[in-house]
Amino acid sequence: MKKIFQEFRDFITRGNAIDLAIGIIIGSAFSTVVNSIVDNLFMPPFGLILGNANFQDLFIVLRQGEQQLPPNATLAMAKELGYVTFNYGQFLTDLLSFLLLGLGVFLIVKGINKFNAKMSALKEKVLKVEEAKEEPTEKECPFCHKDIPIKASRCPFCTSQLDPHQEGAIE
Repeated sequence: MKKIFQEFRDFITRGNAIDLAIGIIIGSAFSTVVNSIVDNLFMPPFGLILGNANFQDLFIVLRQGEQQLPPNATLAMAKELGYVTFNYGQFLTDLLSFLLLGLGVFLIVKGINKFNAKMSALKEKVLKVEEAKEEPTEKECPFCHKDIPIKASRCPFCTSQLDPHQEGAIE
């Protein structure tokens, strides 16, 4: 039993599990914001266009309840009176929320990918500049063609005396 708890602790403290938990928390908060935008900013004008002040109260009665519904009854009133309803207003609200949430996630991922591509290009550019700035530390022996230190005046492989005027030689 102790081994199971140890394995669980190791699993939960790994970076991937923590990253996943943070992602779920942020996603939940993002979803709440999107739902609020849809419910409070987009749906009221759509409801006015369709002649109903509350878009979520759009429904079709599938089965009558015990009492008669008054004109312009809300969905809550219909449910309270035992009516079975087809709630297309709520469905359209949820569909719009889903589409906006998907659009938001798409734009975030697209932005992150664009940022990562720019950072990769910048990193490659910096590496190329750094490589170009590095001075050589070795030269090729003109006699045996092996790499030797740039300041060498004699080749350690073939023992040839190197020309002092050769590039990299000490004068």
